Amino acid sequence: MSDDNPHSASGSSQKSWAAKLLQVFAGEPKSREELVDLIQDAEERDLIDNDTKEMIEGVLDVAELKVRDIMIPRSQMVTIDIHQSVEEFLPIVIESQHSRYPVVTDNKDHVEGILLAKDLLSFGFNFTDETFSLSEVMRPAVIVPESKRVDVLLKEFRSNRYHMAIVVDEYGGVSGLVTIEDILEEIVGEIEDETDHNDDEKADIKRLSASKYSVKALTTIEDFNDHFNSDFADDEIDTVGGLVAHGFGHLPQPGEEINLGGFTFKVTSADKRRIQQLQVTPPAPTATSEESQG
Repeated sequence: MSDDNPHSASGSSQKSWAAKLLQVFAGEPKSREELVDLIQDAEERDLIDNDTKEMIEGVLDVAELKVRDIMIPRSQMVTIDIHQSVEEFLPIVIESQHSRYPVVTDNKDHVEGILLAKDLLSFGFNFTDETFSLSEVMRPAVIVPESKRVDVLLKEFRSNRYHMAIVVDEYGGVSGLVTIEDILEEIVGEIEDETDHNDDEKADIKRLSASKYSVKALTTIEDFNDHFNSDFADDEIDTVGGLVAHGFGHLPQPGEEINLGGFTFKVTSADKRRIQQLQVTPPAPTATSEESQG
């Protein structure tokens, strides 16, 4: 007797999928490494796709990160001085196209508040120093320590509905800033909007998040060293792909990763002959390098 229920096939498929997924995790992994292996196995068995696998791995990575690992360093912060006139700070806002700006006094160690670009819209296009005051428009700055866990900060971002925090070191000096977007990009990859430029799509090295980069395997080691201030030898091997393949001792498959010179290289694309694309995580900045950026 045939089954006339149109939903029976899909229902059976969903039940089968759920059963397979439960079977994968039935072993109750005892460590993070075992859990990662199970997730990898789930992708290989087509229970989840590669994007889902990378997102799950991103969540696991975030649970082990500190704010210092993903923050935008002090040297790259775009700030506005509270004493600047409208004519002085408006070009900064227009050129950088950020949504939020730390407002400082004298230097970056004295953050007075945060200016939201959208708050400027209510003043129209012809506002002047007589009709506008930074000190009255800016919002309170949230301060967090470098050592704060990223997953904890994400919960605070969500519950308190703020999107940027100023990061300070153990001595109270400003070492950078972090946004909710920086955290989300660690999980889902780069988040682009209509203001992002596509000119770098052909670039050999492309930033994915605050601590991850996409690097073409054919990138020369010389260019890699120039970009990351690293010192990999290029006298025998010319490309980053060759460097990684030599480090593995075999042609790696997508998903395999290796640590070389403090850098984590993860193969994201490869065929039967060569590596094509890599995800690179540079070493976390040391306290000394963070202080030197000031």
